[in-house]
Amino acid sequence: MENGERGFELSEELKTLRQQVRRIIRDEIIPIENRLDPDAAEIPEHDYWAIARKTQAAGLWCMGVAQKYGGAGLGTFAMCVLYEEMAQHRMGLYNPGAGVFGRTPPPVIWAGTEEQIQTYAVPAIKNAWYTFFGITEPAGGSDPAGAIQCRAARDGDSYVLNGTKIFTSHAHEAEWGVVFTRTDPTAGRAGITAFIIKKNTPGFTPRPFKVLRTAALPCEVQFEDCRVPLAQRLGPEGGGLSLCLDLLTRLRFPYSACNIGVGVAALEMAVKHAKQRKTFGELLARRQAIQWMLADSEVELRAARWLTWDGAWKADRGEDARMEASIAKLYSSEVLGRVVDRAVQIHGGYGVSKEFPLERWYREARIRRIGEGPSEVHRMVIARNLLR
Repeated sequence: MENGERGFELSEELKTLRQQVRRIIRDEIIPIENRLDPDAAEIPEHDYWAIARKTQAAGLWCMGVAQKYGGAGLGTFAMCVLYEEMAQHRMGLYNPGAGVFGRTPPPVIWAGTEEQIQTYAVPAIKNAWYTFFGITEPAGGSDPAGAIQCRAARDGDSYVLNGTKIFTSHAHEAEWGVVFTRTDPTAGRAGITAFIIKKNTPGFTPRPFKVLRTAALPCEVQFEDCRVPLAQRLGPEGGGLSLCLDLLTRLRFPYSACNIGVGVAALEMAVKHAKQRKTFGELLARRQAIQWMLADSEVELRAARWLTWDGAWKADRGEDARMEASIAKLYSSEVLGRVVDRAVQIHGGYGVSKEFPLERWYREARIRRIGEGPSEVHRMVIARNLLR
């Protein structure tokens, strides 16, 4: 891939991968989804592994993970191109590809020791384990340096954790996860430390609860005198926040790509419906009000894609892309809401029927303006960079 005067040029290899992902979504995932309850969070396990074995054999497994750990070693830009395709099905916004392209562990694990990576990350990749990432607390999530109150106190060769995390997806079904705690209440950003938490650790209690989305159920997680060995500390004591900020910034680009993918699928449905549906003897596609809805959606999706690709390209080159990540996340999440809303309006009553994925996308799209940092916080980040 190059970024020149003509814009982004996708390599032939990436074009081929994109076509393979598109075929699997449309020919294998969507037909399975059509047999399930519209709010299903997963596809059946036997269907999952039947497809997953194919993607593993084809080199489409955990494509963003380094090759030496079982992935394809693709960068952020390439994963954005592929995630846009992976998300284009009913459960795709929060379960892209229904997980058949692998489940990637929290990226902060790559900052751990080689022993930690081999013990936790490699088996998770191989076996498609669920993992979790616990940073948000009842006091807030957008300001972890100030909001984190979950304490970890050193006691010999272990730490004792006490506190609460909230909105921690998959914590109730994960084999392990990473949690961020406060080890020094007086040190601010330098007082945050990360730990690996294994399933069934005494004192670790996840409780799932329902929200607008049905996939990736979030949990409230309680830590009550939860003892964690020193070997499960991730990075140095006090280095937790700096450990994750750069890695988390990169996640906002694939997150944005999923927003774009669902928007593309919703627009595709709206165009098809407008070309078939007649009102008062006239196709919807011939009505200017509908044409403008479709045109605005196409323009906004193209702009969101460009902003996402531009930032991902920059991140892949090791440049500071924090502002670009905020721009991509902010714009793509708000565009998604507008595009899906227009598609629902064009479909009329069908748009709010569970027979169509638009109803689910409409609900789940609302969360995207909150997850990975609410729109207001990203506007603050952008403004701070402009005024610096």
